[in-house]
Amino acid sequence: MYPGFHASSQPEKAAVIMGPTGDLLTYRELDERSIRLARLLRAHGLRPGDAVAFIAQNHVHYLEVVWAALRSGLYLTAVNWHLAPTEAAYLVTDSGAKALITTKRFGELAAEIAQLVPAACGLKLMMDGTEEGFESYEAAIATESTEPLAEQPRGDVMLYSSGTTGRPKGIRRPLSGTNVDDAPVSGGIAMMGRFLFRMDENSIYLCPTPLYHAAGLQWSACMQELGATLVLMDKFDAEGLLALIERERVTHVQVVPTMLVRLLKLPEQIRLKYDLSSLVSVIHAAGPCAIEVKRAMIDWLGPIIDEYYSGTEGSGLTAINSADWLAHPGSVGRPLLGIPHICDEIGQELPVGEAGQIYFEREGEPFEYHNDPKKTKESRHPDHPTWTTAGDMGYLDADGFMFLTDRKNFTIISGGVNIYPAEIEAALVLHPDVADVAVFGVPDVEMGESVHAVVAPAEGVEATPEFGEALRAHVRTSLAGYKVPRTVSFRAELPRMPTGKLAKGALREDYLASRKD
Repeated sequence: MYPGFHASSQPEKAAVIMGPTGDLLTYRELDERSIRLARLLRAHGLRPGDAVAFIAQNHVHYLEVVWAALRSGLYLTAVNWHLAPTEAAYLVTDSGAKALITTKRFGELAAEIAQLVPAACGLKLMMDGTEEGFESYEAAIATESTEPLAEQPRGDVMLYSSGTTGRPKGIRRPLSGTNVDDAPVSGGIAMMGRFLFRMDENSIYLCPTPLYHAAGLQWSACMQELGATLVLMDKFDAEGLLALIERERVTHVQVVPTMLVRLLKLPEQIRLKYDLSSLVSVIHAAGPCAIEVKRAMIDWLGPIIDEYYSGTEGSGLTAINSADWLAHPGSVGRPLLGIPHICDEIGQELPVGEAGQIYFEREGEPFEYHNDPKKTKESRHPDHPTWTTAGDMGYLDADGFMFLTDRKNFTIISGGVNIYPAEIEAALVLHPDVADVAVFGVPDVEMGESVHAVVAPAEGVEATPEFGEALRAHVRTSLAGYKVPRTVSFRAELPRMPTGKLAKGALREDYLASRKD
């Protein structure tokens, strides 16, 4: 269902609540305001298949921009506001955006983008204020009717992969040709939420991740398809998340493994002082989760820790609940969408238990990377064009459960042996003296590559060679000797994206550059 249905049945129910301030938007307001914006975009010449770029923090009015695009046949590209102007301009240009919407907070960035790609920004709107060259969002939509467009073709999001290696890649799918109220806009996520994670119209869903991220955006839209209430955080804060769960009686929250670690590292008296009894499911995705971390979460909150594995590309999907995970520790579940194939570097399928590149086989036209046939070709199996990969590595066990090892780009090959940084990071991340950690390979004359760890020490812990040796000894207690970091370096803080993903490529480049100095 799209917001218009819920605006009729429960007009004054909160569709969105901003966690820090308590500001809210009702379903009636969400429906009316998204109609006004859809009409404005149509009046300025945007037609089905055109794109809108949106640069904003998590904002009470964020989803109305999304729904305006989805109910008028447009693509919505949510731009990562952490990017440099030239990087953000690349996304706006590549998406073909004919309108640019932003907030006062990012007015300077948006103005620079508009200068770099003036032809792409015929309509420029700003929430919460105005800047030269931008119209007031509120004034512009106020002149439009709340009568829906005569036809409301279903649009889509056009999101970009996180770009941890190389430029971000746009995923643009063909429009369905249906009306917005004919089928779920979130591509079946609402159905998945109902049957896997026990979501319904009574759910209260907390999103602590940026809405420019695929999971944050699409699951938030899913909540409004269900008629549930969405609670947004401006940015993740471990204790703040617990406080919001208690205050808003949150039933569902979706996090990434890094956030789980930070929750577990809160002092016990902080973790236990909040009433979390409203929780039905704590969902995590977006990367491998250390076994010790997930087991500790289940011990703390009970068997309500759910997990899925997918990606912006939508190649395939797996999911697992706590009970199945306890029987298959470390798994990301059985496939629910797509048939998995684990292949070696030349595309041959590998036996059960052996790690390789993960491909998913699906019917229909596979995804394409927008304006990038080379990367599209690289995502295809060499012999089976309907098998696609997002570059992750993993394996299947005898029961068909999938396990992730790491991204292909970060696999370390030392002396001809594949080493997966994720398991080494997992061995270090819960060490009480470690605040954060990254592991990657560095050139080694003898072995080809050797294992290097970059550690951010916990507060009050001194970064000494002795501490590095102690951490190496700690890894040796649980992993084979060849996986123990050969070298350890220290940084006060590691570069993480707001989604929690580690910018490992940039970190590795910085480290290698420092070795040359």
